[in-house]
This record gives sequence, structure tokens and C-alpha cells, in this order.
Amino acid sequence: MQVAKGKLIAIGGAEDKGTDLETGKIQRNNLNFFELGILSRIVLEAGGPLCRIEVITTASMIPNEVGDNYLDAFGKIGCTNVGVMHIRNRVDASDVEYLNRINACDVVMFTGGNQLRLSSTYGGTEFFKIIIHKYNNEAEFLIAGTSAGAMAMSNTMIYEGNATRAHLKGEVKIATGLGFMQDVIFDSHFEKRGRFGRLAQAVASNPSCIGIGLGEDTGMLITNGNKMEAIGSGLVMIIDGHEILHSNIADIPVGNPISIENLKVHFCEQGNGFLLKERKFLMNANEDAFVQKQVDI
Repeated sequence: MQVAKGKLIAIGGAEDKGTDLETGKIQRNNLNFFELGILSRIVLEAGGPLCRIEVITTASMIPNEVGDNYLDAFGKIGCTNVGVMHIRNRVDASDVEYLNRINACDVVMFTGGNQLRLSSTYGGTEFFKIIIHKYNNEAEFLIAGTSAGAMAMSNTMIYEGNATRAHLKGEVKIATGLGFMQDVIFDSHFEKRGRFGRLAQAVASNPSCIGIGLGEDTGMLITNGNKMEAIGSGLVMIIDGHEILHSNIADIPVGNPISIENLKVHFCEQGNGFLLKERKFLMNANEDAFVQKQVDI
């Protein structure tokens, strides 16, 4: 399998990104964004403030407000070469103007909202194929996503699941995401919405996957499709199900409590990291990765 040359930044979102899928409510009056430090890191990794950024608002039900907020936020850190794509359906995604713009950009930023809108709109399209090609072949190309935009990055994607009932079999719904990464499952708003149970059930159902729970104002920078570095002010939780000894999830009726033995959990703050293939926690993602590289040589 080809090792991607590009980078991913998956972000847990802020307390309110406009749409709350667990209540079905759209919040128009409190579009809080994560701290500008994470946006600055996106720009740095993509080559600087002159890079071309395309913000994609497909996931949101209030795309104009969300798009304007991103234009303002990127503007505050000196980025003026920023565009917004209000793609609402698969017909829009085939528009030649959008295809040309995505071909020419350095950063794609998927906003929050409903992750199922992303997978159902872009799966199999030429637009999506261009993004995948750039991600696999261009070292400075960067795909960022917050909230729903982060959750859709993996091949296995949570699209629904109330946190208060996530300990019951069948309450966590899984679909196929955009697949920028294999063998991981992202969850967002991890701390404030108490989503440990739903990510644990997702991992127990798919133990080949590593669960990545992203707190608000927190993200993971992922390079070579393997090395992760926590960025931002909060918590990233890693849930590893490779060594599960007992799980009842295949045998119990829907609606019954799940039972899992030997689920491994890591807490990552800024600067910590994780190697996915090796399933190894990194105390200092940059230094430990350098040491690992020297050992491999």
C-alpha cells in the first residue's frame, strides 16, 4: 500500500460548531472556533501564509456563516489566499471550477457539521480522486478537518451515536468514511460530550482499528500515514483494541450492555504522539520519531 506523502490534521472542534447531531439542533448564534494556534500550525505545515487554502463547508447546514468565520479566522493570521467551496451535492462536486481549484490548492479544510454529508457527497467523485492523488503524491499538501471533517477522514467512520447510551450494543452507528487513513476511527468533541463509550464500542466492533478521540481545541498532525503528534490545548485519547481478550459484542442482543476486557488507553497532551503501525506511545513526538528513525537505519 502506498505511503502518503501529504499530511493530515484532524481537529476535535470547538464546543459549538453550528450543528449538534445528538440533539438535531442548529446553533446559529455561537460559532466558536478552536484557537488560532491550530490554524497557524495548518498554515505552517503547508508552507506559510501564501499557501492556497480551500475551505469546504459541505458538512454544515449553515455554510455561509461557517465559511465567513473561516475567512475571518485565517485572515487574522495573515492568510489572504483563501477560498470557500459551498458544495451541497454530488452535482456541485463535478463542477469544473471546483475541480480546477482543488487541483491548484495547498490545503483542503473540511468544516464541521454532519460527516455523512461528506462521505455521501464525495465518495467516488473526480473531486475526491484529485484530493487523494494530491495527498498521496505531494509532500506539502495538507488535508485538515474539524469535528465532522475529522471524523470523515478514516475509512471506518462513526456517523451517529448518543454518548449517554453508547455502552449499549447497536447504539453506535458505523459507515465508510473518506478513507484518507485506514485502520483508525476518529471521534470529535471527545471531552465535553463524553464520547469515550461510543469510541470504545466502535473499537470493540472493529478491533483492527485504533480509536482517536479528539478533544476540543485539540488535534493530531499525521505524517506518512503513521506518525501522530498531538497539537492544541486539550486531550487526545488513543484507544487500542488489538489486545482485547474478551468481548461480548458479537453475542449479545441489540440494546444490551457491552463487556470488554483489556482495552488499552493512552492520554496524549500537546507534544505527545503515537505510531500507528507500531502501536507505540511517544512521549515527545518529534524527538522520539527521530530516535526511531535512527534505529530503523
